[in-house]
Parts: sequence; C-alpha cells; structure tokens
Amino acid sequence: MKRLIAPLLIGLVGAAILCALGIWQVQRLAWKEAILDDITSTISGPADTTLPSDPAPEADRYRPVQLAGTVDEGELHVLVSQKRVGAGYRIIAPFTTDAGRRVLIDRGFVPTEDKDLERPAGEATITANLHWPQETGSFTPETDRDRNIWFARDVAAMADALGTEPILAVVRSEKPPVPGVTPLPVSTEGIPNDHLQYAITWFSLAAVWIAMTGIWLRRGHFSKDVQP
Repeated sequence: MKRLIAPLLIGLVGAAILCALGIWQVQRLAWKEAILDDITSTISGPADTTLPSDPAPEADRYRPVQLAGTVDEGELHVLVSQKRVGAGYRIIAPFTTDAGRRVLIDRGFVPTEDKDLERPAGEATITANLHWPQETGSFTPETDRDRNIWFARDVAAMADALGTEPILAVVRSEKPPVPGVTPLPVSTEGIPNDHLQYAITWFSLAAVWIAMTGIWLRRGHFSKDVQP
C-alpha cells in the first residue's frame, strides 16, 4: 500500500494544478467578456459632435464622434489584408473639422489595384470612433514613402506627415460616401478571446492526468499482487 501513496499524491497534486489553471481561464474568460462588452457599448454609444479638447489615448479610445468638416488633399496608404478579398490598403486622409481641428481619418479599404485612384476631397460628415492603434513593433517594415506605402497605422508619424493632430478617427460612415472605399469600422472582432479553449484544454489535461494516474495505480497494485 505504501508504494502507491507517492503516485497517488503526484496524481492528486497534478490534477489539482491542472484544474486550477482551467478555473483561472474560466475567470479570465468572464473578465475578457466584460471588457469586450464594455468596448462594444462604448463603440455604439451616442456620438459626440465635437472632439475632446485634450484627448487621452486610454480614456477616449473608441469614443464615437460625428464630425462635419472637410476632407483635405493628400492621403496615406496602409497595406493590409482582408478576408475573402486579399491585399489592399487602408486610406488615411487629413480632415479639418468645422471647429478648425485637423485630424487623421481612416476612410476605409480599397483593393490593391485602386490604391492610386483619385478619391474626392471636400466637405463631408463622418461618423467615426477615435482610435490609437498600437500596430508598430520591432518587425514592422520601414515605411516606403516614395511609393506611399505604410505597414502600420503609426498615428504620430502619419500626423507629422500630413500636418495634423495625432488623433485618428476610424470612419463608420461618410457622407457623401466615397466610391470604391469600404469602411472598416472599429469593432471587437479583431480582439482575441481564446480563454474558453484554454480552459477546455486544461480541464482535458486534468482528465487525462487522472486517467493516467488511475492506470498507474492499477498497474502498481497488480504488480504487487503477482510478486512471489
């Protein structure tokens, strides 16, 4: 009997650790879902008709706005890929509000072949969400300014290039609409939430661990019985 105590303890401790990790992931799932619900509520909330005087990247992230003003000349192209469409570009343009604020707007997506087509500027009303995307990293390629190809929405660098405030409004709708441009509004779809799969994995490993412990104990018990 004593020889079975050690594997039994190992089995119980291992199963407890794996179950604890599964429970932790369930808690993380609830936490993440609450965050996503909060973001969704913010995104779809009532739109402000003015920009915050001193916008904060955290406090004002996803803030909905409805702004009247002018889409100015000049635009930047951010290389992206869309499901079922393929490669294309986000169109980033300067926008001057009727109140005199000059900011960046993400007008939406165009296919690769439409990158250099002329798009209308002029007066427009946009419904959008403020956004401060964190897309640059050590592996982000350098911007090809000669070909006007960017590989991330680097708000600070884009604001410097177009002479705007470092504020980006991602368009949900633009009136009049821009021919050939498909808005890519801010949403929670791109925010990963894999905690349920993680929880299932940990609980499955716990079940396997318990089963293997049972087999180990059974073999140890029978091996003891058959000893001379």
